Amino acid sequence: MHLTQIRLIVDDLAGTAEFYRTVVGLEPQVADPAPPYIAFKPALGSSLCLHERGDLDAMLGELLRPGRGDTAMVSLRVDDLTGYLDEITARGAEIAAGPVVFGDRIRCAYLRDPEGNLVEIQQWLTTRSGEPVPPAS
Repeated sequence: MHLTQIRLIVDDLAGTAEFYRTVVGLEPQVADPAPPYIAFKPALGSSLCLHERGDLDAMLGELLRPGRGDTAMVSLRVDDLTGYLDEITARGAEIAAGPVVFGDRIRCAYLRDPEGNLVEIQQWLTTRSGEPVPPAS
């Protein structure tokens, strides 16, 4: 398993991205980031990403807590999403949503930890450049 990112769920994507770019000093992963999702990839460590709340609401329906209850999500990458979901449900996990596919690159499922935090389990289908996907492990 690979921790791919900490993702903040935001209402003001442009303002929050500007804060992380100009105040914190992080550079976006791609030259011209576009909504609904912006990733900042530092030279070391995992990514800090921003995702528009409205986009996640549209994709996941009632999964997000109303009234800004969800503000962060932990994203973990595995090589075989279906197999991993089978493993964790056998250990007592309850899948809250998914699997869903974002574009043609990532297949995801969602669950909550005992504290109610949103956890996304990802399987990468292709890289941004179309290269083979490296293993998560």
